[in-house]
Amino acid sequence: MFDPITALKEYVRFPSVSTDSKYAEGMDGARSYICGLLKTLGFSLEVVETERHPIVYAERFGRPEWPHIVLYGHYDVQPADPFILWTSPAFAAEERNGRLYGRGAADNKGPTIVHMAALQSLLSKRPDLPLNITYVIEGEEEIGSPSMPAFFDRYGDRLAKADFMLVSDTGSPNTDQIVITTALRGLVDLEVRLTGPKVDLHSGIHGGAVYNPLQALSELCASLHLPDGSVNVPGFYDDVVPAEDWEREELKRYPETEASYRDLLDVPAFAPARGLNPLEAVRFGPTLELNGIGGGYQGEGSKTVIPREAFAKITCRLVANQDPIAIQDKVIATLEERCPQGVRLNVRRGGTAEAYLVVPPNRPNTPRDQPASLARAFAAADQAIESSFGRAPIYLREGGSIPVIADFKKRSGLDALMIGLFTPEDNLHAPDESFDLGLLSRAVTAFEQILSGIAAKD
Repeated sequence: MFDPITALKEYVRFPSVSTDSKYAEGMDGARSYICGLLKTLGFSLEVVETERHPIVYAERFGRPEWPHIVLYGHYDVQPADPFILWTSPAFAAEERNGRLYGRGAADNKGPTIVHMAALQSLLSKRPDLPLNITYVIEGEEEIGSPSMPAFFDRYGDRLAKADFMLVSDTGSPNTDQIVITTALRGLVDLEVRLTGPKVDLHSGIHGGAVYNPLQALSELCASLHLPDGSVNVPGFYDDVVPAEDWEREELKRYPETEASYRDLLDVPAFAPARGLNPLEAVRFGPTLELNGIGGGYQGEGSKTVIPREAFAKITCRLVANQDPIAIQDKVIATLEERCPQGVRLNVRRGGTAEAYLVVPPNRPNTPRDQPASLARAFAAADQAIESSFGRAPIYLREGGSIPVIADFKKRSGLDALMIGLFTPEDNLHAPDESFDLGLLSRAVTAFEQILSGIAAKD
């Protein structure tokens, strides 16, 4: 038996930063710790070796006819830099004012402990719980899950025998209003580089004769959007399916207004595209964003040069039904067509990820072949969340991306019940990340009810 708060403190104290080889010991410690907890719950374990950080694969099987779910999480965390901005050390796991502070407390160690504590409590009451469970806990989510494709090659058929996934790596607006996430946006990554002369040039001697790569890049990037904010790439919106009326009604229940959202971000105005309001735009629409742009002299004061080259980093967030490879091709074709002749264009193709969408039961477009166990899980979640948190959950798309969720669907046919357990106050990926311990307690109670509801009846 383990106490969930104590377990979370121990888990957070392992500095499991996947992107930095200096933290290899912390990665090993976090993985070993979570394996130990799974063993106490009676799971058989496999540590699946990868080129970087192994994947924990664990099973608790009873009878073949029992419902079978996959619980997904990750034991790696974001870097904690800059350390000077933390109130307490990033991996000290300090408890203050009802919150546990530490890198990874909310993303994703807290939710993982919630699931395990709920399962521990349930098994203590029902040791013969009629539910088959597979755990997949990876160590590379924060670096894009590069080892998961090979993992699916080996384990995809075994995973396909499950009914669905249960995931808590998404968000909710506050500790009282829980969101069940119904969609995640896909992703396309590109880097554009324009090259002009063979070296930086004196802007007095050569200015007026040479097409400045910074000017060319600015014009090229500006051409990718129309004045209404929409993406100006031919065919970009061809496959977009509009949000359903029920989704817009759910969004109206979300405890935020355009005014409060604007105040939160401290922006003078919004610029949503294609008739969407700002709260809709971050959930229902695709985007093309300039994430970084540079070139020329960046130091103090001035340096009168025409730079040799300029670059821009671009990503697109995609909604369900958009093909990320096709979108990447369309953006590149547009860049090639519009690139000024006075510069040379080079485009680096980055990674891509498909969007994911699940339709909850009893909605107008719910798939007829949706497993009965998934419908039972949604019903159990709805009841348990309202019981534990005092409010019915909101069913809502999320603007972020978790590429591996779409991969589970594509490679093993598994839909996901995604229950958000972190909030804006948790400071994900930022200094002073924390997890609300009151939410943890209520979530453990809720997930115990959810798992019980999913299990086959005795």
